[in-house]
Amino acid sequence: MSDHADHQEHQDVSGSDHPEPRPDHRQTAPQGPYTNRMVGIGMVVALVGILVVFGLPVLLTL
Repeated sequence: MSDHADHQEHQDVSGSDHPEPRPDHRQTAPQGPYTNRMVGIGMVVALVGILVVFGLPVLLTL
């Protein structure tokens, strides 16, 4: 069994259909800067969500 595990570590992936991206072209999202407007909108959406999740059940139990 140890031969099988050792074989998996040394597999050649050079025959892959997908070429490796060049390191200078590789990106992880999101790379763009956030504007203050985007942060504000996100905070408003979060606050509305918190009010719906916690406020609505509290109002319905009164």
